[in-house]
Amino acid sequence: MLVLSRHDVEGLLSAPAMLDALEIGFRAYSTGQASVPPRTAARAPSGLLGAMPGWVTGHGFALKAVSVFPGNGERGLPTHQGVITLFDEREGSLLSVMDAEHLTAMRTGGGAAVSVRLLARPDAKTLAILGAGVQGHSHLATVPLTRDFTTIRISSRDRDHAAALAATDPRCVVIPSFEEAIRGADVVCCCTDARAPITRHEWFGPGTHVTSVGGTFGPEVDADTIRLGRVFVEWKGAAENPPPAGAHELQGCDPASLTELGEVIAGLKAGRQSAAELTVYKSTGSGFEDAVVAQIVYDAAVAAGVGTEVEL
Repeated sequence: MLVLSRHDVEGLLSAPAMLDALEIGFRAYSTGQASVPPRTAARAPSGLLGAMPGWVTGHGFALKAVSVFPGNGERGLPTHQGVITLFDEREGSLLSVMDAEHLTAMRTGGGAAVSVRLLARPDAKTLAILGAGVQGHSHLATVPLTRDFTTIRISSRDRDHAAALAATDPRCVVIPSFEEAIRGADVVCCCTDARAPITRHEWFGPGTHVTSVGGTFGPEVDADTIRLGRVFVEWKGAAENPPPAGAHELQGCDPASLTELGEVIAGLKAGRQSAAELTVYKSTGSGFEDAVVAQIVYDAAVAAGVGTEVEL
């Protein structure tokens, strides 16, 4: 098997190629070309250990083990850590073990970026990123690939973190409050570890596209925005399964009211239907995302001769 370190994965993972691979994964899931059971987790006092298997026909067969320990940020440690094991879909042999920290961060922001590519207004110019941690960095690396944003607002409860993230892109400006960052923005990306909603429906203008990847331990987006917006997801099981498999914000929602991104990509359901429509992408993460991204990382490693061969 091929062992790939975080350094290897960082050097091999191309953001544009990842967005294309994620679109393949979304489409495959919504058209029955993938097998992705709900993730499970064992809970410890300070966090959880999740297991996420996924198979996408011809594009990845993987299992991720990921720990989520929110308090690690205060100790200077990653909040999300783990490994991905990639297997051959024809014979089941183990192809690779790779670090999942960077891959998870990037594919999470990448999923939000795919939703922006599909659902944001074509003329969107102002992007707001709420949260300046790992996911703030991931969103800044991926979402601007989808639109010609002229202004990127960065807002965080930690102003130093916001300033550090904003310094990496000349289009960025630091905004003191979430409300101020949201008002007038065309795209709003929520990527915090909040336990309670950080948004209010009246802050969003007509035609805003909202993404939310936080909410592991509580809702990140307010109930009115979910109720009054048109909600898009990776899978409708986000409303049918309790957290951590499902989303806090979608508990009690009718799954039939949700649209999967893969349904939009496959032409089975409409995306944005008017310039004034409020669209919301609520992510919970899915094993098919890890599988397709792990596959392109592995393929790039083989092509470049990167990694360490190990025999178990």
